[in-house]
Amino acid sequence: MKRYFNVTGACDAQFHYMVDLRERLAEIKKLVDAGEYFAINRARQYGKTTTLNALAEYLQDEYIVVLLDFQKMSGNDFENEETFANSFAEAFITAIEADADAGSSLSGEAFDGLKSMAVEGKVPGLRKLFISLSRICADAAKPVVLMIDEVDSAANNQVFLDFLAQLRGYYLTRRKTPIFQSVILAGVYDVKNIQMKIRPDGEHKVNSPWNIAADFDVVMSFSAADIAGMLREYETDKAAGMDTDRMAEFIYDYTSGYPFLVSRICKLIDEKVSGSSRFPDEHTAWTKEGGLEAVRILLSEKNTLFDSLMGKIYDYPELRRLTYAILFGGEKIVYNPDEQWLDIAEMLGFVKNADGNVKISNRIFEMRLYNYFLTTNDAQDSPIFKAASRDKLQYIKDGRLDMETVLTKYVEHFDSIYGDTDETFSEEEGRRRFLLYLRPIINGSGNYYIEAETRNARRMDIVVDYAGEQFVIELKIWRGNAYNERGERQLSEYLDYFNLKTGYMLSYNFNKKKSTGVHKISAGDKTIIEAVV
Repeated sequence: MKRYFNVTGACDAQFHYMVDLRERLAEIKKLVDAGEYFAINRARQYGKTTTLNALAEYLQDEYIVVLLDFQKMSGNDFENEETFANSFAEAFITAIEADADAGSSLSGEAFDGLKSMAVEGKVPGLRKLFISLSRICADAAKPVVLMIDEVDSAANNQVFLDFLAQLRGYYLTRRKTPIFQSVILAGVYDVKNIQMKIRPDGEHKVNSPWNIAADFDVVMSFSAADIAGMLREYETDKAAGMDTDRMAEFIYDYTSGYPFLVSRICKLIDEKVSGSSRFPDEHTAWTKEGGLEAVRILLSEKNTLFDSLMGKIYDYPELRRLTYAILFGGEKIVYNPDEQWLDIAEMLGFVKNADGNVKISNRIFEMRLYNYFLTTNDAQDSPIFKAASRDKLQYIKDGRLDMETVLTKYVEHFDSIYGDTDETFSEEEGRRRFLLYLRPIINGSGNYYIEAETRNARRMDIVVDYAGEQFVIELKIWRGNAYNERGERQLSEYLDYFNLKTGYMLSYNFNKKKSTGVHKISAGDKTIIEAVV
């Protein structure tokens, strides 16, 4: 069977192209060897289930691994203590019997006793369940590791908190009372916060029954090297002739290693871009241009990850406001883990702590948010957006974006709409107006992002992706010739990173004696096309 890039469910190296997990599995095993109880809390579609499956196989020589999935349990299974105890016992027995090695290692009177009670539905409660589990662990030929996936399914159930309390109690007395070597819980939400969702008072937040958990600091995002290794496997199979290191860097730049986004871009290149009219085969598809096309397709589709992102933007007005400030204003938002909206946004993988400041997690999320903020009803009603929409066909020549014409027409429309006012505005508003103008021109065929290295209150470089080409535009407020010349030098140097010979500048000049228009500037071997409004 041919392998493919998988974005639905757990990955299996036999069927799917995957990154090499052995290094992080070795890190996790250190926690297991130390007898730690811990939780793997990561965002949706972040590889948690894949990691647990791989870990179960990785540990099997030294441990008996029992892997459960709470997603397979219904709401009725958490109705009360007795029901849960019987459902858990049944799932525990089933998992062991499905594994021949585990079954032979755990067979015995204690195991048979729990099985008999589970079959008859006569496990009276958690106390009896854990007495049986303790006896099974004592009789086991090897230490037992319990792993539970999708623990979010148990959220808001008091009986699950009581289950955690039993785990905690046995953990604290395990030198005298045998129990699991290690317990690993996996889900999106931090188990320590589940009690907060049931009982919002501060005391119960602090006294979580899972306060025994060790920190889990294993990096689960993919590095560029991880991605390159996966692409080399693909290259071995397909002989696409790609530069695997360069493609890996490209994919990492856009995803910051978010596992789903990495796999989705790869899948789109392999299955949608390759074989299209512009990219007739793998060789042409696995290029920067093909990657940009995959990003365009990704940003135009609906998926559960994007739905979750936008849902949180709607649910938390403060998150919406500060996201807008970061994207358009270049504001530095101080990271504060005590902010509930921030804690949830970070837990869901949408933002991260970058040197004490809040940052959008990756470029794909940024681009999706830019598209959202610039296509709301209010945005589309703005006169500058409507002006671009009326004339957008003239900006595309032979399928290519003519950025010089875009700037020339922007100056004309800006002067026509705003020229009679004495209004001055901030860099934030200047950027917003140009992005509103640009959005309908490239809509459906291109995207743009703000280069992170230049995102601040005074300067932003917009990178536009259109039909496989990239354009770099610096936006700023005019602050005199010396400042402007420094900006020209910075832009010229920045173009080297993109291997471009032409760059663009848009300056807002509020000097009444200003000279508006578009002109070309030579900066070494580069040409800068500057527009002044």
